[in-house]
Amino acid sequence: MIDIHSKIVYYKTDVGTINGGIIMNIRQVPDEILLQVEKPGRYIGNEINMVRKKKEEVDIRFAFCFPDVYEIGMSHLGMQILYHFLNQRQETYCERVFAPWVDLEEHMRKNQIPLFALESQEPIKEFDFLGFTLQYEMSYTNILNMLDLGNIPVYRQERNEEHPIVCAGGPCAYNPEPLADFIDFFYLGEGEVVLNEVLDIYLENKAQGGSKKDFLEKILLVEGIYVPEFYDVTYKETGEIATFKPTHPNAKARIQKVVVEEFSQLDYPKKPLVPLIQTVHDRVLLEVFRGCLRGCRFCQAGMVYRPVREKPVEMLLQQADDLLKATGHDEISLVSLSTSDYSQLEELINGLIEKYSSQGVNISLPSLRIDAFSLDIMEKVQDVRKSSLTFAPEAGTQRLRDVINKGLSEKEILQGSKLAFEGGWERVKLYFMMGLPTETQEDLSGIAQLGYDIVETFYTVPKEQRGRNIKVVVSTSCFVPKPFTPFQWEPQDRYEEFMDKQHFLRSSIRKRQNQYQYHDAKLSVLEGVIARGDRRVGQVIYEAWTQGCTFDGWSEYFDYDKWMLAFQNTGIDPDFYAHRKRDFDEILPWDHISIGVTKKFLQKEYEKSLVQQTTPHCRLDCEQCGAMIFRGGVCDEM
Repeated sequence: MIDIHSKIVYYKTDVGTINGGIIMNIRQVPDEILLQVEKPGRYIGNEINMVRKKKEEVDIRFAFCFPDVYEIGMSHLGMQILYHFLNQRQETYCERVFAPWVDLEEHMRKNQIPLFALESQEPIKEFDFLGFTLQYEMSYTNILNMLDLGNIPVYRQERNEEHPIVCAGGPCAYNPEPLADFIDFFYLGEGEVVLNEVLDIYLENKAQGGSKKDFLEKILLVEGIYVPEFYDVTYKETGEIATFKPTHPNAKARIQKVVVEEFSQLDYPKKPLVPLIQTVHDRVLLEVFRGCLRGCRFCQAGMVYRPVREKPVEMLLQQADDLLKATGHDEISLVSLSTSDYSQLEELINGLIEKYSSQGVNISLPSLRIDAFSLDIMEKVQDVRKSSLTFAPEAGTQRLRDVINKGLSEKEILQGSKLAFEGGWERVKLYFMMGLPTETQEDLSGIAQLGYDIVETFYTVPKEQRGRNIKVVVSTSCFVPKPFTPFQWEPQDRYEEFMDKQHFLRSSIRKRQNQYQYHDAKLSVLEGVIARGDRRVGQVIYEAWTQGCTFDGWSEYFDYDKWMLAFQNTGIDPDFYAHRKRDFDEILPWDHISIGVTKKFLQKEYEKSLVQQTTPHCRLDCEQCGAMIFRGGVCDEM
């Protein structure tokens, strides 16, 4: 990679004020460069509700780093929450950093412009903390690239006291090992719980003249903190992990995630950032609850975010009011893993409609289960009926849906479709996974057949009650076994197997009203390697980055051949991680992490999947998954 030297040039732009004092705004990238790149608004900051603080009046400078482009990161609710949370601390200034798109990166390297934060436009090397959110495994090369652009060594052992402390959290942090050589510490769980404690320890350590290592040793005592430096891994000749042991007396053998127990008492941003360019989600994000009741056996989020904790309706209505006033948005999106499982959904919807229907505010309802109740709610919130409706059957047959504990029958899908068609909908999108454990040719055929059955259902509705045309879009993704799921021991299909299945469906789905879409199988297989990787996979990530891999989640920049070269150069076999079945007694790279849900429960769920035995959701029956150790939420209802 090209080095970025320490030379820093600031470009003066205009005059602004902070707390009544006059300051000079600076910009790292001059106008002549910004005018040459796509969407220069990604890099200038100054958005509505942006927090401004004087750096000389704060003791901690924290850069929230999102390893993807501005539009993706600004649509991430977690960023908005932590930005608000950290900036409430008087002595802390949280600023934002996004991965520059390839066009700007070229100019930055050519002109020796270091990666910078949007608020102050100052280089990230001058910060105390760089906090990366790990939302997707295929963003990992961007993390290394952002460090390099900031003139910061990517390997933690090569960084010294002059460099920021690099930390990471988010859903992918539950298997931290592929990034263990690059990250100083991982935060496991919800950020509002112990992040204040971590920063207080930093201030105390700083006041005492302590070193970075002193700080890392002290936070070993904080629940939810994993410091890779103080753990040692050995391997068997087979490649499996032989031992994983702490090397410091304060390092815990198992690190337990942290969760907000009193969720209804949690402070929520009243003035979220409003971007000045279009982003993925240009609307108010109203977080209804955290966690999921359903227990789908392929879903990592449904396991790691347990238990379900809800906000009361009164709080949500007040938060909606605050957010609309502070942003000027004209749409509210209810955010959760499964919105229709909110126990007071009808009351909430009626309250929002009563308050905002006359103001032209739309209500967006993602992740609803398609039944009469949900369709009735959608009718209420849509002034103009939707032309598109989404189902996620995940599997083509009832047998396989029972294997994955989907909790959705073909009868419910067809009945929901008919109700939708009677209500005027005429476009349906179906999401499936291919490569699920125990999948057969019959299951694949069932995907095409279900699409046909939905078309036939449309024509059972009298002409005067239905729309004029029907379109059913069948979309398949490739199953990726994830840590902390009942399928974490399962092998993943090979690329060639995925391609054969995609070819079969392309040839099967040929009727005019049916359309087939599919995902890149090569990307999914690589995701499978990283998702269940150990520390050795970090070598591959580094090598791929040196080969020029960044923005791997973007099809136009994903280069499979460079990744295969990285495996070849490091001598690491991707098949070992992606396509190998694990034994229950094997030490998994994430076994030192506890999410509350026990390995015993996951094993039991896996065994039930093999005999197509389903598990009821949390409000119907408690299966003693282990999440009750956190108390609160649905666990206290049982």
